[in-house]
Amino acid sequence: MEASSLIALDHVGHDFDNGRIVALRDVNLSFGEGESVAIVGASGSGKTTLILVMCGIRIPTKGILRWKGEPVTTLRQWTNLRRSEIGIVFQDFNLFPTLTARENVEVAMFGSSASSSERRRRVEEALDTVGLTDRATHLPQELSGGERQRVAIARSIINDPKLILADEPTGNLDSVNASAILDLLFDLQRARGSTLVMVSHAPDQAGRCARQINMKDGKVTMDQQRVPAHEEAL
Repeated sequence: MEASSLIALDHVGHDFDNGRIVALRDVNLSFGEGESVAIVGASGSGKTTLILVMCGIRIPTKGILRWKGEPVTTLRQWTNLRRSEIGIVFQDFNLFPTLTARENVEVAMFGSSASSSERRRRVEEALDTVGLTDRATHLPQELSGGERQRVAIARSIINDPKLILADEPTGNLDSVNASAILDLLFDLQRARGSTLVMVSHAPDQAGRCARQINMKDGKVTMDQQRVPAHEEAL
């Protein structure tokens, strides 16, 4: 485990149903600042559980996670990290159906000390960044799948997180929208210097990351640095 890591997992395990279903087995991983990492593996390999553990939505049943070297052990610590340091993008968008795009983005700022004017400014900036300024007052059902995922990405970056976790972010999109969403995620990752950890079943998508982690039956079977596909083409 590197001392300079942003987030690290130390002998982390996670099980369900009183131990009868084991989702993660003795996972030891460290992620540095500015990395782009693909998590790949078959369905049921533990990829999504890994993402949920890394943001504190699920608490591991074994081992410990550290943020910048410090143990994270309480729900309050995880809540504070998700509010200020960790952004999450889900496959199914996870938008509130009765809130507009603008309101769905602002939800991520609830509990912050920012003034109402500062929240409005940051929401407008985030929506502009993902190209949705003219869709700010639309409800999710009035948006396309690609637009809904852009709202989710705007919500994930509103607090300028150090870590962005993306669980199959293009899984519900057609190929054109999937490509556009990936371009957006990687552009944001590079521009902001954030760490991007992305679950993907698609080899071409995983190939855009500088590091690939393979999982099988809850275990890490490979962890290697690689040349991203866009750099190979240069």
